[in-house]
Amino acid sequence: MTGPMGELGRMRLMIVDDHVVLRRGVVASLSEFDDIEVVAEASSGEEALALCQTIPVDVVLMDLLMPPGMSGVEAIQALHDAYPDVHLIAFTSYRDDSLVEEALRAGAISYLLKDVSPDDLAKAIRLAGQGMPVLAPAATQSLVHALAQRHPKLGYDLTDRERQVLALLTEGLSNHDIAERLVITPATVKFHTRSIRHKLGTTSRTETAILALQNHLIPVG
Repeated sequence: MTGPMGELGRMRLMIVDDHVVLRRGVVASLSEFDDIEVVAEASSGEEALALCQTIPVDVVLMDLLMPPGMSGVEAIQALHDAYPDVHLIAFTSYRDDSLVEEALRAGAISYLLKDVSPDDLAKAIRLAGQGMPVLAPAATQSLVHALAQRHPKLGYDLTDRERQVLALLTEGLSNHDIAERLVITPATVKFHTRSIRHKLGTTSRTETAILALQNHLIPVG
């Protein structure tokens, strides 16, 4: 349930974490900030969804690992789908690359580690309430690393000439015929085919041709 911001413009916060001691600690650390009000606490994603039906919330601080029920990422996705006006902050002790990406894809606007200072936590909550993201430095590094490790599309590094050779190779032409068609030497064709196999990870002409056709690596027409 959402609505206009709370009394005197206070940010209405829900804390979702299966550790009651941590929840109490966050409540205590935020008590010194007059513009943030903790209006609800939940120990699971399921409980958070139920509370949102009856309690107006602006921002949710969501732990990501809450066994054995709904995970934090699943809860973020469910809350984001059901209450798109509620801003979700992933709040965790873990710096896993895939976890950062999953949380942001599910709908989290920010990703914070639990060692964040009270001042920085309050700032992130305020910014989240305004629709502005905040990523912990470690989370930013994890996201960059995850994107860097993502495998590029097969054949992305083929040159135009290699694609021309590959297209003729898939037609079943020999090196000599390819050379005549492209007006280059057979030795040059051999060089290109060796480079193509290296880039595609294939070991034969047949395997190279099949892979090229399956992945649409040759120019149309």
